[in-house]
Amino acid sequence: MYLTLLAIFIVGYIFIALEHSIKIDKAATALLTGTLCWVIFIFGRETFLVGLEGEESISFVTESLKENLGEIAEILFFLLGAMTIVEIIDAHEGFSVITDRITTTNRVKLIWILSLLTFFLSAALDNLTTAIVMSALLRKLISERKDLWIFAGLLIIAANAGGAWSPIGDVTTIMLWIGGQVTALNIIKEIFLPSLVCLLVPLLITSFRFKGNISNRKSHYDLESHKFAITSFEKRFVFALGIGALLFVPVFKTITHLPPFMGILLGLSVVWISTEILHRNKTMDQRKQLSISNVLQKIDTPSILFFLGILTAVGALQSAGHLADMSKLLDANFNSIYAVNAIIGVLSSIVDNVPLVAGTMGMYSMDVYPPDADFWELLAFCAGTGGSILIIGSAAGVAIMGILKIDFMWYLKHISLLALLGYAAGILTFILIN
Repeated sequence: MYLTLLAIFIVGYIFIALEHSIKIDKAATALLTGTLCWVIFIFGRETFLVGLEGEESISFVTESLKENLGEIAEILFFLLGAMTIVEIIDAHEGFSVITDRITTTNRVKLIWILSLLTFFLSAALDNLTTAIVMSALLRKLISERKDLWIFAGLLIIAANAGGAWSPIGDVTTIMLWIGGQVTALNIIKEIFLPSLVCLLVPLLITSFRFKGNISNRKSHYDLESHKFAITSFEKRFVFALGIGALLFVPVFKTITHLPPFMGILLGLSVVWISTEILHRNKTMDQRKQLSISNVLQKIDTPSILFFLGILTAVGALQSAGHLADMSKLLDANFNSIYAVNAIIGVLSSIVDNVPLVAGTMGMYSMDVYPPDADFWELLAFCAGTGGSILIIGSAAGVAIMGILKIDFMWYLKHISLLALLGYAAGILTFILIN
């Protein structure tokens, strides 16, 4: 049963990777994989749960499933709220506040502007929210799919690199910060430069390959989508309100200690009420086009279901002990903290980095590695940036994959090596500094 569970996960992963070849939506495969993993877990529970039998073992599996579902729901509700806010800004042409100021069509200049914007925005918001916002911006700036996907690939690297050096930029960094393994100022000081190098290496390589200007730049919004003019005040108001709601999430978390999804739901409710008041005197058709009720129909539900499926599958591996066994295997075979963390980062591109980091935090006590030790700081960098190596290795990658319909194999061929080179360069930078 132990190997059966692992085999189902691997086969499901392969089918997800070959989505466009086999013409089966990755969300369907992920949901099947996640469900089957838990079915195998409960049928083989006595193999996995040594010392537990009968009702006790069934209770353990069902409680583990509920616990995992609670953690997954936090991510899904956050994703749903953030995507809705981004869509309502888009419906009001709010992103024109930024896109109208980006006048260059030169590929090299544009990728540098967008990548650096993503890098710093990701540290202020978080990599998932930033990925959603930047995906909306890309759709307004670039029409041609080839350019769009290359830009998106580099923005995934930028979002994950930017999130790694901020205590609120990535879920794994947040875990280490709340757990006391790292402090806010120290993680910024130690990881900022490796994270920047992680982005600059792929950017420099791409700059030498990029030539000319982007074609078919979308200089304005599709007029067919609106049969009426949206005022400059409405654009700016909804843009400021939406971005403000997103920026407020880390502040809300710090003040209340409630999960981020509560902050995003608070922000969404404020934006919803404000836009209802803003348009209350318009005609029924106008209110309908600019309402969140209408925007919700545009949300990419398959991407959310894909998230649910893949995180459910990973949760089964975690509860069955596969991830803990992997951590012990690493510890037994590698004495170097650099080697262990580097491998954890690469593995985080295949398996969700949250349970990997959680397992690592459980393995190593702060008696062995005190707060702000090199081990914890490098773990934050590797777990945050290693996910860029594969498009489904990070929340930012999965979000952009769903929104812009990027093919897994295309990303593997065109972006993965760039991400790996940046990842390796960042680790070397950290070693040189320390």
